[in-house]
Amino acid sequence: MRVLVTGAAGFIGSHYTRTLLAGGYTGLDRIDVTALDTLGYAGRRDNLPAEHPRLTFVRGDVCDPALMRDIVPGHDAVVHFAAESHVDRSLEAAGVFVRVNVQGTQNLLEACLGGGVERVVHVSTDEVYGSLSEGSWTEDSPLLPNNPYSASKAAADLVVRSYVRTHGLDASITRCTNNYGPRQHVEKFVPRSITRLLTGGEITLYGDGSHVREWLHVDDHCRAVHLVLMKGTAGRVYNVGGGDGLTNRLMARTLLNLCGAEESRVRAVADRKGHDRRYSLDDTRIREELGYAPQVPFAEGLARTVSWYRDHPEWWNTPG
Repeated sequence: MRVLVTGAAGFIGSHYTRTLLAGGYTGLDRIDVTALDTLGYAGRRDNLPAEHPRLTFVRGDVCDPALMRDIVPGHDAVVHFAAESHVDRSLEAAGVFVRVNVQGTQNLLEACLGGGVERVVHVSTDEVYGSLSEGSWTEDSPLLPNNPYSASKAAADLVVRSYVRTHGLDASITRCTNNYGPRQHVEKFVPRSITRLLTGGEITLYGDGSHVREWLHVDDHCRAVHLVLMKGTAGRVYNVGGGDGLTNRLMARTLLNLCGAEESRVRAVADRKGHDRRYSLDDTRIREELGYAPQVPFAEGLARTVSWYRDHPEWWNTPG
């Protein structure tokens, strides 16, 4: 089986690719992987095995339709992680997010359609649902994104739906909670907080720190994506929840404890524009239909993540 993984040198895509090549998922005997990535600021070639015999690395952009038409044919499946994903950056450069997340997805789907790809999984986010004060979103909840990043992902989800309904493309969508784990770019809250604490700095919290997020280890997310690839239904959306809902302030306190730091090293800053107050996913569908359940306990996974950043300063403490 040949699988094309887009965004394969980023945090989640590289974890999926490494696990796939290592035989970490059941149901497949031999996998040949084409890893596509632009190697922008959040993608690193050293996130992937240097000389793996079943890995072909292509440096390229999903926004390049000619490249997509060239490399997609011959693959049995595509797992689409490639995206601009940092909300703060989207507030300043929304056009980049629309180009990559919407146009890039459409280019890829068109190439999959023309290239005879049998199966596609589009990796999205819980942020497309917006914010809610109580309860949890199901896959049938309306899409009410509140920032350019989540709006671009919601638009991409609808493009995927259109290719399923119009062209019969066998594609599914996953929407996951916040991820954490090794090799996550330090612009994101958990690695930014860990690395600042390890170097004597502070954790910064937007507003009063009462915003609530669910957290899921990247390994559990990638297992869910692979289950959807192998067993999911065309046109179906699958929420991937963690169940560990914490305020940002409580998450900061947990990281302080793991890093041996004092409460005085938390500093409040002005809240972000359009900052969603609370996310919560109902992931009954993927649990009941595909047999998914998280396997990494939150406390254990977060402690291992802190240890990884502590043990690998050469990975994150480099210029640029």
